[in-house]
Amino acid sequence: MAKIGILGAGTWGIALARMLCNSGHDIVVWSALPKEVETYSQTRRQPNLPGMVIPDAIVFTGDIEEACTGKDIVLFAVPSVFTRNTARQAAPYIPDGQIVADVAKGIEPKTHFTLTEVIGDELSKDGKHDHVRLVALSGPTHAEEVARDMPTTIVSASTSPEAAGFVQDIFMNTCMRVYTNSDVKGVELCGAMKNIIALASGMIDGLGYGDNTRAALITRGMAEITRLGLAMGCNPGTFYGLAGIGDLIVTATSRHSRNFNAGHLMGMGKTPEEAVREVGMVVEGINALPAAMELEEQYHTELPICNGVNRIVKEHADPLDIVRELMERPKKAEAHL
Repeated sequence: MAKIGILGAGTWGIALARMLCNSGHDIVVWSALPKEVETYSQTRRQPNLPGMVIPDAIVFTGDIEEACTGKDIVLFAVPSVFTRNTARQAAPYIPDGQIVADVAKGIEPKTHFTLTEVIGDELSKDGKHDHVRLVALSGPTHAEEVARDMPTTIVSASTSPEAAGFVQDIFMNTCMRVYTNSDVKGVELCGAMKNIIALASGMIDGLGYGDNTRAALITRGMAEITRLGLAMGCNPGTFYGLAGIGDLIVTATSRHSRNFNAGHLMGMGKTPEEAVREVGMVVEGINALPAAMELEEQYHTELPICNGVNRIVKEHADPLDIVRELMERPKKAEAHL
């Protein structure tokens, strides 16, 4: 039995807490919101995971020290925009050498850090965390399906083979298959960028386009992600694995996807602000746009789909105009990403 502290009580954190608890592990879940701690402790329900019962053995706390002390794994499951502040709060209670895993997906604007890099950067500021082992968990993993024990696969990525293997062993069970990967930046880049392409996929669905358009969008979206990743020195194979094309397919085609749903609403004429309010949860594709645009410029790459999404979200451009512009771009050979 492992002792695991989960920081964040959203759908993904709770779905994983249930799965890990059912595998026999000792789970403490921290939330920064006292109301969540009280409600989940009493009702044993997460409102965005209907039908799922939270096991009685899972402890909820508002004390981040309790969630971080004496744990085999500290698991970050907070939205990307809260990752740095959460790491700052947790730092005094995370011992050096601790395995710290992250399941959120995003890239920090300006620094261009992936989320494990954000956590590592924040923990390193006190000079007492030189040997923390960071792991990124990413892949085609809707919380709604993990909460129902549907077969799911995920990647445990770390520069430490031992840490990646330890997390693999803890998370592996009859409904979760875990693979390891040493290309942490590639895995995390895919996790952040695919949310932008999923926004675009939702938009074309909202516009009433069909399977041909979606297939083209996903394929060319993967080309953009790969182009940027190769420029950043990532492993080419990562983009054709679970964290790459696997995660993109599930996020860009499913009604479980917040990004797809937000994009769908925009395609139907809602403003980005209205779409986010209607989805009612964090839409990470929107959060990833500033860093994506900065990385495009820094690495001198072409990201036309991401640029189009950025114009729709930031400038309220008409999605129909963006589609027309993409279709009328200068002709090129497909072999050139």
